[in-house]
Amino acid sequence: MGKLAICPGSFDPITNGHLDIIQRGANVFEEVIVTVFNNQSKSPLFSVTERIELLEDSIKHIPNVSVDSSSRLLMDYAREKKAHAVIRGLRAVSDFEYEMQITSMNRKLNEDIETLFMMTNNQYSFLSSSMVKEIAKYDGNISGLVPEPVEKALKAKFNYL
Repeated sequence: MGKLAICPGSFDPITNGHLDIIQRGANVFEEVIVTVFNNQSKSPLFSVTERIELLEDSIKHIPNVSVDSSSRLLMDYAREKKAHAVIRGLRAVSDFEYEMQITSMNRKLNEDIETLFMMTNNQYSFLSSSMVKEIAKYDGNISGLVPEPVEKALKAKFNYL
């Protein structure tokens, strides 16, 4: 595999499913940049700065992973960083259909950068940031679903500390 991969997402917030994909990507590539992209179609709970901090706290044990943010097109960002690949996590067939469309467009924009799909660990196949936020909003138990810094941040955000 190439030396550098981008792992893009909104990460609002990062879940253990994301962390699983990031860790496994770090095992394949020499360097992984986890990049927070601000998805205009979503209303984020956490600011980009907060998401970066939560990611940094959650991945600090993985030496070849760094965190960045961008508001540009993914392929422009990847080209600027001289990335060899983009890592995308898949939970279910429904994810594949959506990701296939994005990947096809990305290849149109830059055919030199490959997309690597990784199936999430089965224990996280149901997990999404949206579900985690919904559970946290009602003070439900999110331990084991998100890294500890995220659990604390969600409780603080919803005033459950």
